[in-house]
Formats: sequence, C-alpha cells, structure tokens
Amino acid sequence: MACVRFLNLKPYMSPTLLRPRFPTSSQLRAFSAGLMSPPSTAVIYETHGPPDTVTKVIQLPPIEIKANDVCVKMLAAPINPSDINRIQGVYPVRPPVPAVGGYEGVGEVHSVGSAVQGLSPGDLVMASPPSPGTWQTHIVTDRSFWHKIDRGTPVEYAATVTVNPLTALRMMEDYMNLKSGDAIVQNGATSMVGQCVIQLSKLRGIHTINIIRDRPGSDEAKEKLMKLGADEVFTESQLELKNVKSLLGNVPEPALGFNCVGGNAASLVLKFLRQGGTMVTYGGMSKKPITVSTSSFIFKELSLKGFWLQKWISSDKTKECREMLDYLLSLIREGKLRYDMELTSFNEFHTALDKALGKHGSQPKQVIKF
Repeated sequence: MACVRFLNLKPYMSPTLLRPRFPTSSQLRAFSAGLMSPPSTAVIYETHGPPDTVTKVIQLPPIEIKANDVCVKMLAAPINPSDINRIQGVYPVRPPVPAVGGYEGVGEVHSVGSAVQGLSPGDLVMASPPSPGTWQTHIVTDRSFWHKIDRGTPVEYAATVTVNPLTALRMMEDYMNLKSGDAIVQNGATSMVGQCVIQLSKLRGIHTINIIRDRPGSDEAKEKLMKLGADEVFTESQLELKNVKSLLGNVPEPALGFNCVGGNAASLVLKFLRQGGTMVTYGGMSKKPITVSTSSFIFKELSLKGFWLQKWISSDKTKECREMLDYLLSLIREGKLRYDMELTSFNEFHTALDKALGKHGSQPKQVIKF
C-alpha cells in the first residue's frame, strides 16, 4: 500500500503497548545529518475490532524526509464508513496492523526533500490517490501521493471530495450516456453522495427522484433536498403502492438508479426504473440483501451493476482522477456544490467517532480538523 513508511509503527513501538520509544544516541546522530519531520500525534489501532475500543491516540517520533518525500501538516480528514470497516477488519482492502486510521484528507506542505519539484512549504495539498493513514498531524510520504490544489478551497471540502463526491460523479458518467431531460432515481438521498448526485444532475439538466427513510425530521430533509435541486423526494412509506410511477408527474421514467441501502429501499429504486434501466449499487447501509423479481429481469430487462471507487482509482486512473477532483473543487469554490458536514477538533476525536458510529442517531459527515 502507499504510505508504508509512515504506517509502519513497529520500529519505535513496544510490541505489547505500542508506546513510542525514544531514539538511541546513535539514531539521533544519524538523524542530525538529514531532514526530519516533526513528531506526529496519530489515531492508531493495533488489532481489528470495534473502532471505539481498539483505536487510541499516541505520539509518533520524527521520520526522516528523503529526497523525494514531502512532509505534510494535516489540516482535516473525514471519518468515512469505509474507514470504520477497515478498523473492524471487514473491508476488502485494508492496511496491515498496527496502522494509522483514515484514508482521505487535506494538508499544508511543511517541508520537502531535496529532489522534490512542484511543491513548496505552504502549498495546499490533498492525498490523491487517497492512502491509509490520514488521521495524524504530520505525514511523510513520496511526492507522487500529493496533489496541489487552489489555496481558496475550503479545507473541509478538500478533505472530503474524493470518496463521496467523486463516487457520485463517476456513477453518473460510467453506466449510461445521460442527457439533459433524463432522470435518475436514488435511495440514501440525504447521504453525501446523494446530495452530490442531486446538485450535479441539476447542473446538467437531469431530473432526480429521491428516496429517504421514514424518521423524525423527514419533512425538513425533504425541504433541504428540494433546495439543493431535487425534483421529487419520497419517504419509503409513501411508495407502498403498486404503481409508483403515477407519482412522477412531468418527470420522465428514470433510466439509471443508485442504491446504497439494500433491502426494501433497493426494491423501490427498481420499481421506478424504465424498460432496460440500470441500478448501480455502491453501498449496503441496511445490511440487507437486494431482492429482484423475475419479471424485472425477463420483462423489464433491468441490469444490476456494482461500483467500488477504490477499484476505479487503483486502475491507473491518477491523472483522470485528479482532473475530476479539480472540476469538483471548482464547483465547490463557485458555490455550486455543497453538502452537510460537522467539523470536530482532533482533541475530540472519539466524540466524532461515536457520532460516525451512530451512537447519537443520524449525524452529518464527521470531519476531524487538526
């Protein structure tokens, strides 16, 4: 994996307590000849398990900055569901333990190695491609993992643009040649991906039909999504009728659907799709399987696809990925793309983690601000 050197905690850690060891006098003499990073405060996990149990905040010693390395002072990093799954040990791709948590984030260049070109101290950079280990105050890794971005970009958006907004944009472009006047149906519409789908569609003249869960505050959620540009917003209970398409009015039958919930919410997406439509699944928040009727395959000729952003990024797409991120960040700076977040100080990391784990009910995306 990328960033192996800053993820490898073992050289300075007790094998049992994972506490930092002070460098020996010979190590100090060796370090004095080269450029060193500041010490780093990091969220680490030694074993896989419940994130609120296995994570701890520790101090890591300085790391040598080699010729092609960049030392970045982190400014912000989100807590994504995939971050939680990595710590739990259930995500398909995860770093070896012990490991520093986090996967995407933004920071400011602190110092650079002697051979580094194109980056200078003070530049705003984001981890691209995203790499494990962003939940720490300082990161040292190869220059190729950092993408310089406009200083006018709000750090909380730069920290969160890769996983969710890029997922929304890629799904809209990868499965169907959508044109102005077409429609998309999605569940999980209040999620960050859902909010981005609504706004990106609005910019392209594409209609959106949005499904949300029945829960307190659903009326406020509907109003919020409509302000973002949603054409229709329905709770799941509103769709408990045979002909859901009678609710569409002037909105055309959608050709493309997005599912991040599974279970009944996925079935509702399928009910809306037109003949030959496609449903793309990118998550399974309900942890329930997708059930498809035989008629959906035989008579409606529906297609079911899956999308995993990490696989797309890993397929040598760095240049294309960065171009798309620059496009999304330009929309953010222009005020055309926004989504819900809650910033929490790094000192209150475990409070943010509890919210991300759902211990306090539904919460906005938690973003750690260093």
